[in-house]
Order: sequence, then structure tokens, then C-alpha cells
Amino acid sequence: MLESVRRRNFAYGASLAASVIVLAGGIVTLQNVATAQQNMVDVPMFEVDPLWPKPIPNEGLFGNVIGASVDAQDNVWVTHRGAANLNNNEKGSTLNPPVSICCGAAPPVLAFNPAGDTIHAWGGPGQGYEWPESMHGIFVDHKGFVWLGGNGAKDSQILKFTKEGKFVAQSGHQGKNEGSNDPVNFGRVAQLLIDPKTNKGYVADGYKNRRVAMIDGDTGKIEKFWGAYGNKPDDAPHGPYKPGDALQQYRSPVHCIALSNDDLLYVCDRQGDRVQVFQKDGKYLKEAFFARNTLASGSTWEVAFSRDPEQKFMYITDGQNERVRIVERSTLTELAAFGRGGRQPSYFFGVHSIATDSKGNIYTTETYEGKRVQKFNFKGIGKLPRGTDQGAVWPKIAG
Repeated sequence: MLESVRRRNFAYGASLAASVIVLAGGIVTLQNVATAQQNMVDVPMFEVDPLWPKPIPNEGLFGNVIGASVDAQDNVWVTHRGAANLNNNEKGSTLNPPVSICCGAAPPVLAFNPAGDTIHAWGGPGQGYEWPESMHGIFVDHKGFVWLGGNGAKDSQILKFTKEGKFVAQSGHQGKNEGSNDPVNFGRVAQLLIDPKTNKGYVADGYKNRRVAMIDGDTGKIEKFWGAYGNKPDDAPHGPYKPGDALQQYRSPVHCIALSNDDLLYVCDRQGDRVQVFQKDGKYLKEAFFARNTLASGSTWEVAFSRDPEQKFMYITDGQNERVRIVERSTLTELAAFGRGGRQPSYFFGVHSIATDSKGNIYTTETYEGKRVQKFNFKGIGKLPRGTDQGAVWPKIAG
């Protein structure tokens, strides 16, 4: 009788313990689900278009592609470094004497329509202006003019052309730079833009200078400039970057300049792994670091914005880690990334410049041996766990 009671009590106890374990497990599961749901974020989704753009006429090839801009008609403008970056077996038809029927460098400035057709192709030395030793940066302004920069050893100028390639203006003079406080000449410009609201321009200046320059939107003449945190620029050497550094001056290069709809300027301190934000008058507001342990060429190459009115998202090219980072613009918090190092579509080799069209599609360029332009079609807003590194974003195949 006593043994029977003991067995029954043991069974009740075991059953109760099992129930408690199941209940606790259920609570943990619910907590994990809730945590996972809290970690899900809204993110713009993209798929690479492997057939864009169409081949350049006459078997033309890109050299290092180091600038991209989208005009009001959604045409994509790029600039590249041409024959200087091509191997002899890539430009056999242009050697003296020619060694093959293939191929040659495309003109240094090209424009592609939304379908990927080449609609403009021009550029090079000419009368009345100093063509850059090494192209770097392109921008098509609200009046339809095409602005170009250069980061060759002597490049201290910016140029302005019509879309057809007719020279309009030059600001600065090749070989004349006197440092980051020079009021006339630039210092190996990386990127520039013109504000349609004020017709003032802003220049990421650059590979030699360590500043942002504000310019007149018609003449390109310098009106004002500032360094990191709005400080007076300083060209003193800083030594190698160490993760955690937050210098009061920019490293070289000051590699990007971007203007948001709410009149904020975003500046890339590329080898400092940071983006700084300013008002248009140069007042410093805030900064954020990305992939802060990145050495060598750094992690913050260029910036573009999503095309919703609020520009909720910011995109950063990272040509050292070979990623496009998707950032919440209001907080400068990274949400996700896509891309990998490699040669296939949606992979990168020196991903450099970035621009978006009116539909929200992304266009990237690649320097070094990448030598190409890629298009990423906007597929709407999706949900991903915060911090997802998506890798290649290939098209979905039905079936």
C-alpha cells in the first residue's frame, strides 16, 4: 500500500516537472520569437540586372570607372580612365601598329539611357581647358551641364561641359594647388555636386586637399571651404589609421559629397571609415563609422540615397570590403548589406561610385580591375534580420 502511494506521488511529481519544463520551454520560445521579430527591419531589396548596360559600340571597353551620376531623364552618366588602365590585349586595335581587331578604350565620358543604350560618348584634351590627368567624379546638374573632376598628381581643376561635350567653364588650374587653404585651386578632386535650390556647388576635395569646398554653380569658383568637424583644414601628416581613431582633420582622400532632400551634406572620410554630416553652411552635425576595423583604402567610398521623399535609406559603397551598405539615414545605423568580392554579377572588384534613378534602382561602378558598371533593380521594401549580409542578390528564377 505504501509503495503504491510512493509510486503514484512520483508519477505526479514527474508529470508536474515535465509540465513546468514544457511551459518554460514555451516561454523561452515565445521570447526568442519576440526577439527575432524585434530584430527584423524594413530594408529596400534589390536584384542585379546582369544584361545592363548593353555593349559599348565599336568594342569599346571601360578602364577604371570612377564616377556616376543620373540626370533628370534617368540617363546614367559615367566617367572612366580609359586606355591608361587597359592591358595591351584589351586595346590591340589601337596600338601602333594594331595587333588585333579587338578592342579599344571607350571615350572617357559616356551616358546610357534606361534601356542601357549608349547615347553620349565624348571627352579628352581640347582647346581652352586642361583635361585631367586622371578622371575622378562626374555630376550632371539641374541645368543639364556635366561637371568633371580629376585626381591626377597635377589635377587642381574642375571642368564644365554641355551634354554634347562642348566646353563651358574651368575653375582652378592644373599644377597650381597650394594646399587645403588655397582659395583658387582644388587638390585632386574626388566628387562634386550642384544644389538645384541655391545653385551652389560642393566639392569633395580631395586626394591632396583635405576639405569640402563650396563653389558658385555657374563658374565653379571657390567661395568657402572647411575641414573635418567644420575646422580650418590642415595638411599635417597623421600617420597610419588605427581603428578607433577620430581625428579632428580628414585623412586623404575626402572621397564623397552627397546632398539630401532635407539639405544635409554627407562627406566620406574614406580611410577614416567614417561619414560626417553638415549643414550647407559648413556647420558640423554628426558622424558615424562603418566597418571601423577596415584598414588600407577604408570603408566609406561614396554615398547615395533612396528615392522616397524622406530618403529614409542611405547607400554606402565599400570598395575595400566589396559591399554596398544599407543605412538608416536618420540614425546612421547600418541595417544590411549586399555584394561579395568577385567577378560575377552582384559581386564587386573595387566597388567605387554609386547613384540612384527615379525608380530607386542603384547603379555602381568599379575601379581597379573591376572596370564595369552594374545595375541593381529596386524590388520594393522587405524585412530582414538587422545586420544581414545578403551576399549576391541575383534575380529570382521562377519554377
